[in-house]
Amino acid sequence: MALFGALFLALLAGAHAEFPGCKIRVTSKALELVKQEGLRFLEQELETITIPDLRGKEGHFYYNISEVKVTELQLTSSELDFQPQQELMLQITNASLGLRFRRQLLYWFLKVYDFLSTFITSGMRFLLNQQICPVLYHAGMVLLNALLDTMPVRSSVDELVGIDYSLMKDPVASTSNLDMDFRGAFFPLTERNWSLPNRAVEPQLQEEERMVYVAFSEFFFDSAMESYFRAGALQLSLVGDKVPHDLDMLLRATYFGSIVLLSPAVIDSPLKLELRVLAPPRCTIKPSGTTISVTASVTIALVPPDKPEVQLSSMTMDARLSAKMALRGKALRTQLDLRRFRIYSNHSALESLALIPLQAPLKTMLQIGVMPMLNERTWRGVQIPLPEGINFVREVVTNHAGFLTIGADLHFAKGLREVIEKNRPADVGVSTAPPPSTAAV
Repeated sequence: MALFGALFLALLAGAHAEFPGCKIRVTSKALELVKQEGLRFLEQELETITIPDLRGKEGHFYYNISEVKVTELQLTSSELDFQPQQELMLQITNASLGLRFRRQLLYWFLKVYDFLSTFITSGMRFLLNQQICPVLYHAGMVLLNALLDTMPVRSSVDELVGIDYSLMKDPVASTSNLDMDFRGAFFPLTERNWSLPNRAVEPQLQEEERMVYVAFSEFFFDSAMESYFRAGALQLSLVGDKVPHDLDMLLRATYFGSIVLLSPAVIDSPLKLELRVLAPPRCTIKPSGTTISVTASVTIALVPPDKPEVQLSSMTMDARLSAKMALRGKALRTQLDLRRFRIYSNHSALESLALIPLQAPLKTMLQIGVMPMLNERTWRGVQIPLPEGINFVREVVTNHAGFLTIGADLHFAKGLREVIEKNRPADVGVSTAPPPSTAAV
């Protein structure tokens, strides 16, 4: 009985498990670029270490070695690989250092050159080990973490909505890639605790040809549109001169009879055209493309000065937009295009027939007046969780059933040292006592 109870609880937990809205895969092809930048930064860090003076007495031998400086560092053999259970492993072998220093030696016996050479080499190796281990620890655990802190986790997109890129579980490493699952959910800034349930399919990543792959499910885009809907952004009001002149004349001619019957005194008042989305738009991703379905109300009225507005008509609009996604820099951008458009009356089929002449001019008004405003916002894009200074290049977008993937290569727009120096913790110095696990370095 207990077994059945445990099985039931496991199935129940699985039923409520939430899929990620965004997945990122880093392939082994990206590691060579990351390794080059990382080793360049590591060399620069090691060349700045301060080595203390070495002085003392050994029998009749007195020595004083001072002003030790690292003049050259060569990391000739290194490997950066994905390791299951460990994520990443960097191995460096056959590294060499060039040093410059002052020496003061006093000894009482001849023929001691070999002894002195061995003694100085051993002493310098001891000093370098004492300095290099803390530098490696500091570079890996403190400075690179400062770089990772530049990745957006939960941040504002604009003045209305934010996005949550929190990791849903630990990254999973194989011998060829590193996979990360992100929540990938938008939220209104006025309702930071609000969350849209994720009922979309789980995005899948199978490719490994490019450096990075990013997958977005329909939930990612649905949460964005619902957040803007809840924030009150999906509405538009055009009054007076804001209404296109040709459309203004057509609407006045269409509703001339209603104006005369309702209130002939306001026949010359400014016209108002109001669009208001009735429900959160929904995204559909298919191999053939991505579409967004929108249902909105269209209200036409006259607004006489200092008097209540006179409503002439209220209708419903169904529209379908095509959406093309692209990665530019580190931003996901969207280009929208109006594909289908239909208006119908809320009151009768007869009135819907009377609205047919308005469909073409209203569609033109949307294409000329509304779509550019939407695209100006969607083309600004939303940032993908990448550290500062790293951008996507040469992207390829592929649609699937319920999600899309974007494969791209990486480019360091800034040097790793430049980014780390900008975000270097002000009150953290190099640790002189690394944890025991780093002593083997």
